[in-house]
Amino acid sequence: MKRRRQQAILDLVRRDSLGSQAAILGRLRKQGFEVTQPTVSRDLEELGLVRTRDEKGRLRYAPPAEAGNGHGPERLHRVLAEYVVGLEPSGNLVVVRTPPGSANTVAQAIDQVGLKDVIGTIAGDDTILLVAKEGVSGMTVLRLVQSLMEA
Repeated sequence: MKRRRQQAILDLVRRDSLGSQAAILGRLRKQGFEVTQPTVSRDLEELGLVRTRDEKGRLRYAPPAEAGNGHGPERLHRVLAEYVVGLEPSGNLVVVRTPPGSANTVAQAIDQVGLKDVIGTIAGDDTILLVAKEGVSGMTVLRLVQSLMEA
């Protein structure tokens, strides 16, 4: 249920300019979710949604990658360039090596931006496993990560 609700929140904020938790709460209830304001607040935090201004200057919630606030592609480039010390493909996977204690930072930056060919990350202390979408090779994802590091 939580996963469905959080996906619904992402869909709502991508589609509409919703600038308050009350607006999101109302939309979720219209979709049949029995949810409270504290739950919406926790969901927004877990999803990393931020308040930003839309093209008309109104406040709205947005995924970090769309907000232009240092959580998107620019941050990903900085994090990859600073922390990635090795990449190795295998099938539809890429193993990413980082210094000890840095894997979660890198994986979170990747997850926040949402790389088009990556369906998920698994992070340990100094190693991340990137899982490519069906039909995408690990080498393709490796090249994507390398290009983002150099951008």
